[in-house]
Amino acid sequence: MSNINFNYKNALKWIIPLVVIVAGAFLVYQYWQGKRLELPKGIASGNGRIEAKLVDAVAKDALRVKEILVDEGDLVKPGQVLVVLDTATFESQLNEAKLRVATAQERVATANFAVVRQKSVVENARVEFERTRKLVEANALSQREFDERKTQWETSTAALAEEEAKLQTARQEVEVAQASVTTIQTRIDDATLKSPVTGRVLYRLSEPGEMLAAGGKALTLVNLEDVYMEIYLPSGEAAGLKVGADARITVDFAPGRAAPAKVIFVSPEAQFTPKQVETRSERDKLMFRVKIQAPRELVEKYIERIKTGIRGVGYVKIKDSAVWPPWLEKRFVEPSKLPPQK
Repeated sequence: MSNINFNYKNALKWIIPLVVIVAGAFLVYQYWQGKRLELPKGIASGNGRIEAKLVDAVAKDALRVKEILVDEGDLVKPGQVLVVLDTATFESQLNEAKLRVATAQERVATANFAVVRQKSVVENARVEFERTRKLVEANALSQREFDERKTQWETSTAALAEEEAKLQTARQEVEVAQASVTTIQTRIDDATLKSPVTGRVLYRLSEPGEMLAAGGKALTLVNLEDVYMEIYLPSGEAAGLKVGADARITVDFAPGRAAPAKVIFVSPEAQFTPKQVETRSERDKLMFRVKIQAPRELVEKYIERIKTGIRGVGYVKIKDSAVWPPWLEKRFVEPSKLPPQK
């Protein structure tokens, strides 16, 4: 029994100092980490998450879905065809409109021929009038003959004006018919839904055979051309922040790495504002929304791996003279060196 007590007391002599040493080392490490990650003056931070704007592929007219060429999760490029809608009705209307154009053009040709012919009649009437006028002046013809030639010239001139008006009307009919063709063709073109941005398909909201109402959504895309993080800063820090200020974005899954960014928006209105701001403690509750955007070239570089909703921290320079700490200057690993995605 005495040996057991002795061994127990002897072990405690070693365990207690060891625990104290480990605890002390841990505290020193924590203190060192805190100092290492301490932000210099002139730099502020806030929690946020990676976000991007959403873009909808929308039917302009009420049409049936003919074909969907992408699935959820697919990466799409600007101009890529996403959805094809059935345009059989528009195709029929387009053929009719083209026939109206052809008919109107025939009327223009006929009216133009009539104008040319009538111009010849007017010229002959004018020549006859001039000849008759000279003969009357020489007393070789009567005034009656002169008046008849004058009436013929005036009548043919009036007829020419009428034919020219018909020609103008026919030309306007062609323009109206061609405008109808253009309008219908535009509606047919709009029935092919294309991606306006580089993005990823977030939701597939329709299937082939479904009827979409005018303005109905077929797909929702995440616009990866506009990737940003929103953070909130207290009024004291937001007051000195400028649009265009240098910033950094970090994400939780890649600790110790940061992406360069810029401040593109500082809200002019406070969030979480008390109704009556009278004391300093109340003023400290004022928070301002700040939007930090990653450069497009960086987004394009990591386009295959960017996902919205990932949480992280955004850092901004409140003072231009502030210097980024080394751990915020360490960039993300090159995409070629990253392990393949599962």
